[in-house]
Amino acid sequence: MWNASTPPATSPHEVKEIFAGDTPPPPAALAAKVRTLAPSMTRSMQRVAEAVAGDPAGCAALTVTGLAELTGTSEATVVRTARLLGYPGYRDLRLALAGLAAQQQSGRAPAVTADIAVDDPLPDVVAKLAYDEQQTLADTAAALDTVQLGAAVGALAAARRIDVYGVGASGLVAQDLTQKLLRIGLMAHAHNDPHLAVTNAVQLRAKDVAIAITHSGSTGDVIEPLRVAFEHGATTVAITGRPDGPVSQYADHVLTTSTARESELRPAAMSSRTSQLLVVDCLFIGVAQRTYETAAPALSASYEALAHRHRSAPR
Repeated sequence: MWNASTPPATSPHEVKEIFAGDTPPPPAALAAKVRTLAPSMTRSMQRVAEAVAGDPAGCAALTVTGLAELTGTSEATVVRTARLLGYPGYRDLRLALAGLAAQQQSGRAPAVTADIAVDDPLPDVVAKLAYDEQQTLADTAAALDTVQLGAAVGALAAARRIDVYGVGASGLVAQDLTQKLLRIGLMAHAHNDPHLAVTNAVQLRAKDVAIAITHSGSTGDVIEPLRVAFEHGATTVAITGRPDGPVSQYADHVLTTSTARESELRPAAMSSRTSQLLVVDCLFIGVAQRTYETAAPALSASYEALAHRHRSAPR
């Protein structure tokens, strides 16, 4: 459930260009779009988004007037919400809702599970977490712009040097990315100290790449080094759950992550990490494919070095 008391980070018009494409998203991607865009919507549009996400079958049966009355909004708000989600009009959104409802009824698109409760038995905790992780990965895959991903892969494959910025849980993801890139022979460094991050960002140039990982899109310790790298001519990439956030101002390429529903027992740092790691793996595989002639021998050499260390370690 989104917090309707939180003011939107930006207007719907500012994020429309980021998500609205020429082709309406398929039903399977509708829920991912709602989850990603809802925090940036106005309060009235959030009510419409919550309604269509919570009861696609019921809303598919409503006219635009009926949905407006159900959500206490106006017909214009319903239409604007549909367009923000990527549909030319409300009729197209209704068709997508009907398709999503059919998928849920057939079992191909499970209904949303309840939040984890304090008194849940461990088997239920496992089942709910497994579902949320699966849904987070599916949402991220559905929302990920493969054109932006391809551009980021190309920049990384040709980079002289790669700096990755992240703090907290995102800092762990930054380390994971740099370790992967190092193993295929690329010069990559993870920075979770904001002062060292800015100091290193000053040295970046046109053939370098800087990557900022921030779920909120507003982490100052990550945005500042990305800004410096951007202003010094480096290619910049943002991996974020809020593509309308401040970090995108300094990103040449934005890779959007999704997140499972945040709850008291499952903070955003846990749920966002899953989607960030998926994007990191996509980047790594893409770069490894582009640089296969050098990446394959480098990866083999790293495996051999680790195997030799294990064999020679005292027992």
